[in-house]
Amino acid sequence: MSRTEDKLLELNQPRLWSGVNAFRTDPLLVDLTSAMNRTLRDDFDVLGRYVTSHEAQELARMANQSPPSLHTHGPRGERLDVVEYHPAWHALMRRSMNAGLHSSVWENLPDARGQDHKARAVRFYLTAQLECGHLCPLTMTSASIAALMASPRVQKEWAPKILSRKYDSSNRPAMQKSAVTLGMGMTEKQGGTDVRANTSTAIRVGEGIYRLSGHKWFMSAPMSDAFVMLAQTPEGLGCFLVPRLLEDGSANGLQFQRLKDKVGNRSNASSEVEFSDAFGFMLGDPGAGIRTVLEMVTLTRLDCALASAGMMRASMAEAVHHVRGRSVFGKKLVDQPVMTRVLADMALDVAAATALSFRLAEAFDRARDNPADAAYARVMTPVVKYWVCKMAPPLIYEAMECIGGSGYVEERAIARHYREAPVNAIWEGSGNVMALDVLRVLERGKDLFEMVFATLERDLGPSGKKTIEVLRAAMALCERDEGAARLLVEQMALAAAAAELYRMGAGKIADAFLESRLTGGWRNTYGVLDARFDCRYLIDLLYPAVD
Repeated sequence: MSRTEDKLLELNQPRLWSGVNAFRTDPLLVDLTSAMNRTLRDDFDVLGRYVTSHEAQELARMANQSPPSLHTHGPRGERLDVVEYHPAWHALMRRSMNAGLHSSVWENLPDARGQDHKARAVRFYLTAQLECGHLCPLTMTSASIAALMASPRVQKEWAPKILSRKYDSSNRPAMQKSAVTLGMGMTEKQGGTDVRANTSTAIRVGEGIYRLSGHKWFMSAPMSDAFVMLAQTPEGLGCFLVPRLLEDGSANGLQFQRLKDKVGNRSNASSEVEFSDAFGFMLGDPGAGIRTVLEMVTLTRLDCALASAGMMRASMAEAVHHVRGRSVFGKKLVDQPVMTRVLADMALDVAAATALSFRLAEAFDRARDNPADAAYARVMTPVVKYWVCKMAPPLIYEAMECIGGSGYVEERAIARHYREAPVNAIWEGSGNVMALDVLRVLERGKDLFEMVFATLERDLGPSGKKTIEVLRAAMALCERDEGAARLLVEQMALAAAAAELYRMGAGKIADAFLESRLTGGWRNTYGVLDARFDCRYLIDLLYPAVD
């Protein structure tokens, strides 16, 4: 220990949460991966050490303190439309692409066969504890394959570049690069979430080739090599793959107007773009654009939940570590009864969010061969995305408050997590959109709910029957009153989270979560757990002390 560290400890300032293993110090994650092969677990172990290392944390800090800049024109007045990123951004991208965060679910690697989504989910969850901005283009690149599958010819040409792990940030045509990344352009200022109101147009000029004109109000990762975009065709809304550069290196009609000045997600650029006669490849059938792009969006929603769960875990780990090392009013802060109860209450939500997110990843892996998992994936994707992402901002704030004034400074990673947290609840469908998506499934496939209910009732054990009765009552209410949709979604999320904790064998955690969330009274803040629960046990179980 350095003399500086000695003096800080004398001044009642704990060491920073750094240089630990985010995988090995997460008992729930270790348990979730215990059945995976040794090669995968060794990989997780390496990543777990990396994400809290001083080197990695410095890259995250620099990438966020030096946000990207847009250069629309060159010195001769020529259009450039180039976004410049800090070298730290490229370092983060290089490492994460090498780890396959953009590709691994499509590679059919022997070590992860049958668990491709879950194995990637572990890597994504751990990396989110470091820095989430650079995960945005990796999420879209990974999910884009689902949309490209609607056009096998386009998929055959682009997939090898998309799946390459050799990061290439050069500003060259896609097919001249070692690897490419993809972005999305769906929302427009007059429509936003209502993409059917989009005014961008697409005119057919060849077999599967269109010319697009219009604008996009929010297009993230503008230096991507191509974008999945929506535009109106004579047959209705279509989905297209639009390269950023033409084969000769010239611009494909995309002109970036400005970068968004966002609350968080600072390391990642998000732009407004105008385009005229930009050529694009039709994905799927004309008029089937929403159905095609939803294949992609479903995968991005899983990543939203995983990233939120990862940030909550990192923030809680930092807070617990801090209160274990700081003394207040004559005893360690963690031993103060009020603080103990607050932390235990929060720990339950983080455990539930983590378990539920990984359960959804497992359902994606099994959906092709198991109807029950297919139903779970369809019904629960909007539910999980809604609940986990909505929990993150208030929980991370509470963790910041546990640390106190020193938690409210930009030098700590928790500040970055706090600014980042709201985007996952907004991106790829806000809370109301998720609730309406659940109602849409209810209207078209009530049998899917029954399959999910059967699974939850089984995993909940003795409390299953009563819980499902409550869910069915909420479902019946929604059939009469669309405005009650959030009630159903939240109840389903709580029930499913408890069910998964029981299925994992986390009995005491599951009991405390179930009794405080599903059978207790209305609550608005953390720290109101009943005295019957052994709060210190819950904290030490989920956040073991690190020397």
